[in-house]
Amino acid sequence: MSVRTAVVLAAGEGTRLRPLTRNRPKPMLPAANRPILEYVFDSLVDAGIERIVAVVGYKRDRVQDHFGPTYRNVPITYVTQDKQLGSGHALLQARSAVSGPILVVNGDGLIDARTVSAVIDHFQTDPETPAVAVLERQDASQYGAVDLRDGDIVSIIEKPNTDEYRLINGGIYAFPETIFDEIEATPRADGELAITDTIARLIEYDRVRAVKSDGMWVDAKYPWDLLAVAREVLARSRASESERDDGVWVADSAQVHEDATLQSPVVVGPDCEVAAGTVLGPNTALGDNVTVGANATVQNSVLDADTRVDAGSTLLDTVTGQNVTLGVQTVVPGGPADVQVGTDVFEDQRLGAVLADRARTRGNVSLSPGTLVGPSATLHSGVHAAGQISEGTEVVR
Repeated sequence: MSVRTAVVLAAGEGTRLRPLTRNRPKPMLPAANRPILEYVFDSLVDAGIERIVAVVGYKRDRVQDHFGPTYRNVPITYVTQDKQLGSGHALLQARSAVSGPILVVNGDGLIDARTVSAVIDHFQTDPETPAVAVLERQDASQYGAVDLRDGDIVSIIEKPNTDEYRLINGGIYAFPETIFDEIEATPRADGELAITDTIARLIEYDRVRAVKSDGMWVDAKYPWDLLAVAREVLARSRASESERDDGVWVADSAQVHEDATLQSPVVVGPDCEVAAGTVLGPNTALGDNVTVGANATVQNSVLDADTRVDAGSTLLDTVTGQNVTLGVQTVVPGGPADVQVGTDVFEDQRLGAVLADRARTRGNVSLSPGTLVGPSATLHSGVHAAGQISEGTEVVR
């Protein structure tokens, strides 16, 4: 039986990506200048999927309002996971909305159609046996590692404490309809239920096939990862705007002054305005309706929709949320930096600053490498900011 339906798990918050996920779920964060989830849906449609079931939860209106009932003429059905109790629990919420074999993918990481197609094709040779995408990564210890024998997965190791592993679970699964019964029969761990727990259980008495792939797979766990995601999108020429020059994509509705300099790779989204003397790129993405004033420099940065950068500003290794305003001569000198996320400190990360939705700088503001500015915070003129600035805070000299 052919796999025509995909279940996309897009209910999670992404707490490690705070403050960017304060107002939207992780799948709606930008991969270059489009939401991560758009790339996931593109991969499914390009692989021949005819129906998408999206499991939503945290800030689900941001997903539903953006995509509506269809994407590229493929219908979308939304089901809700009210409590975040694991990926297996999320998949169970889709049970009444599907029938027959299904493809299951995570909605918060970049994948490509080639890998999706490979999993589907492999599964359809034996549609009673689950198939899982497996990819080689040097940093497998940061993800769920897998061991293989004769093409089958024989063990899954979550967050291994050794660097000896090179293969990871790619989060792309093809399952027979019986997967729902298998999930329900899986014991909960600390009140949560993960798909990998069910797979580990299946391995004990049945086969789970591995589908090796060298296709695109990029995950954003922390704010600085969005810079790496943008680099990957641009390096693979996955921008959707018109290519004006080699590695330079500019939307038809964007206005770029003839005296501005665009250094590839760079993408400028719809309705953007880029003033004279500005230097954009390399590795820079502007979302919809971004304005960059005269003589600004923006490099290795992701500026999300409706961001305004005033004249003379310098932004290196910077990520902004939506509707951020950076006053004249705002300076972010770039990383590396030690960045605190929650109670953990991550050393030597390539991050200048993160400014979440509706954050403001009033002019002549500088931010130390690794600064995280919460939503609706305001940094008044002449301020030098460092560390974590909480939501709604006003910082004055």
